[in-house]
Amino acid sequence: MSDLRTLFGITHPIVLGPFGGLSSVALTAAVSNAGGLGSFGLYGYDGDRIRATGSELRAATDRPFALNIWLPTGDEVEPNPQHTVFAQALQPFYEAVGVAVPTRPERYVPPLDEQLDAIWEVAPAVLSVVFGVPSPEVVAEAHDRGIRIVGTATTVAEAVALAEAGVDAVVATGAEAAGHRVSFLRPAEESLVGTFALVPQVVDAVGVPVMAAGGIADRRGVAAALALGAAGVQVGTAFLATDESAATAAHRDAIRATAADDTVLTRAMSGRLARGARNRAVRAIEASGTIAPFPMQNWLTGRFRTAAGEQNLGELQSLWLGQAAPLARGTTAADVFAELAAGLPAA
Repeated sequence: MSDLRTLFGITHPIVLGPFGGLSSVALTAAVSNAGGLGSFGLYGYDGDRIRATGSELRAATDRPFALNIWLPTGDEVEPNPQHTVFAQALQPFYEAVGVAVPTRPERYVPPLDEQLDAIWEVAPAVLSVVFGVPSPEVVAEAHDRGIRIVGTATTVAEAVALAEAGVDAVVATGAEAAGHRVSFLRPAEESLVGTFALVPQVVDAVGVPVMAAGGIADRRGVAAALALGAAGVQVGTAFLATDESAATAAHRDAIRATAADDTVLTRAMSGRLARGARNRAVRAIEASGTIAPFPMQNWLTGRFRTAAGEQNLGELQSLWLGQAAPLARGTTAADVFAELAAGLPAA
């Protein structure tokens, strides 16, 4: 446990899961200020927005924090003529929230190099990555700047690949976890290992600290993770349900109302497999059989999801949540953090 505290400069080995599109400065700072490691997801952020976010985080906390990026996997599509076809298939959702069917953009996501240039300027304590292994150049640049790198694995083989690449710690994320399955060596559907099975095997396979993620929402989950050999935990859903998160009221309500066996793994909202609530949008898109590849689908649904969020229409949002959602009972970040910290051994 002392490994993570020393490695990241934190007091408690509790890490906030980064949320692509749902991170908030308030929640990230709250977790860091409580003595854990707050994380902020930068999916879709261009360089200027990353720099602005970094400034906001520096103003909100003087404690270490992490920034998270999605690595390209090589199968991402660029805007092409098929954009119009897939956009028209989603027309009923645009009409439901009162927005026009979106025209094809110049790009769906900013280039990785643009994001990294901004991250080096912000200089977070930790850079965490999902969907792959950071390049030797990225690892070297981060370490030269005193930035720790954390990789995310859904299988033992992925954890080994990350450790061999020189990451400082690995998040072993079980199939119970909310949001995207960040598998990269095999298809996500073939990488659905549960947290209880995954964590001890990863601990045995790598020589760097391992954080357990997936199905952890209270002190019992923390104690179990440590018993499995984890050096700490990364928690998402429980924090996403708090007042400080960027989740809408409808999303927070869904977290508290969705049973573990009512969550679903779906590609409907983004084109990649992710765990959340099976709402009207997910059911309708899956029934249509028309799902664009990533990141086209994510961009297209994002146009109506954003409007739905502003209107608090949960049935048309991406309601990402994990199988431990019923255990997410805290209403503030402080409540959740205190509950999780109660599972740590006494100092």
